[in-house]
Amino acid sequence: MTQTPHGIAVITGAASGFGLEASRIAARRGMKVVMADVQPDALELAAREVRALGAEVLARRTDVSRAAEVEALAESTLHGFGVPSFVFNNAGVGCGGLIWEHTREEWDWIIGVNLMGVAHGVRCFTPAMLEAARADRRYRGHIVNTASMAGLLNAPNMGLYNASKHAVVSMTETLYQDLALVTDQVRAHVLCPYFVPTAIHLSERNRPAGVAAGRPTHSQAIAQAMSEKAVTRGKVSAADVARFVFDAMDEDRFYVFSHPKALSNVQRRMEDVLLIRNPSDPFSERQEVGEQLRSALRAQD
Repeated sequence: MTQTPHGIAVITGAASGFGLEASRIAARRGMKVVMADVQPDALELAAREVRALGAEVLARRTDVSRAAEVEALAESTLHGFGVPSFVFNNAGVGCGGLIWEHTREEWDWIIGVNLMGVAHGVRCFTPAMLEAARADRRYRGHIVNTASMAGLLNAPNMGLYNASKHAVVSMTETLYQDLALVTDQVRAHVLCPYFVPTAIHLSERNRPAGVAAGRPTHSQAIAQAMSEKAVTRGKVSAADVARFVFDAMDEDRFYVFSHPKALSNVQRRMEDVLLIRNPSDPFSERQEVGEQLRSALRAQD
């Protein structure tokens, strides 16, 4: 096993969850850490903690859905620290509800953060990493994009979130193949966590001012309650997942899973495709959950 070299880490969504835990590990490994998050107060507290671990930290308030802000983050990184060896495109927001009930503004917000935030990170940092690889055969770089098990499955009442995360999986698989065409020194990895106790079920706190927060629809309220219950009861911690990310880089492993046992559901979906059969019941192993959801959705407000 070759440990990821000391260098520079760029981490979005760094004020909490996987991003903060990854920042802590990077600091312990002797890396300089660029921490980006849309919440300035939480970011400053997180940056102060990581500095206390002995790391040099560059903290930048960044809305990853905005191309210009990610471009500015990349410029600050290159000028302040240099070319990163680890880019963690991790910022994300959650949502739920029947897919036709989201507003156009909500589609723009979720796709903007979950998909375009990753795309901006890839676009802004990859060229410099490739240039560093050409200049120094010892250089090794890793780009890790946070997707979700929702990027490999299609749970009902989560359509917008599923769509954003499927796109991240596709993008990252393609990035892996594209990088392999031009270099052996920069690698891509995709993180697909399941239900882990983070603050993703509290994503409403970061809803942009231009995205009206009206009364949730019946299906959205149900999705929020189910998400909060599943996330807060998760047994695998955010610290565990961050460690899995570094293990995957050390081992040159593309897929990073928090709950490998959930891959049985992915296998069933792949078999649906290969056998050209209709999508399987996502609640086949937990019929009572499916019945509860159907009953709740069909009930009157």
